[in-house]
Amino acid sequence: MKQLFQPGDIKTFSRRVREEDCAAFDSGQVHPVYATFALARDAEWCCRLFVLDMKDADEEGIGTMLSVQHLSPAPAGATVIFTAAVKEINGNEVICRFDARVGDRVIASGEQGQKILKKEKLEQIFRQL
Repeated sequence: MKQLFQPGDIKTFSRRVREEDCAAFDSGQVHPVYATFALARDAEWCCRLFVLDMKDADEEGIGTMLSVQHLSPAPAGATVIFTAAVKEINGNEVICRFDARVGDRVIASGEQGQKILKKEKLEQIFRQL
């Protein structure tokens, strides 16, 4: 694992809200705005951008936690800008804070964590399931 980042370092990611990102369940569409679960997926991706740079070829990241405060809707077609900042690095765990904005409006914020482990260790854990 490469030690490339420190608290305060930032990564960004943008997502144009697609129809498949809108709130829908087996019963159909709930409303045509960014679903909390899709927003959470994209927030996790933005935080994972740090892990992609940090992990060695024989390592992989695995999520440890995710919290999302979904504050405001974003309609289909809106561009959401995610900003993730390293909060802390504890050994092999990377904790990030993030926010998501449409223009100047914050639509969500939260935290996400991932551990970087050897692929062999992950495979061993998965075999035991």
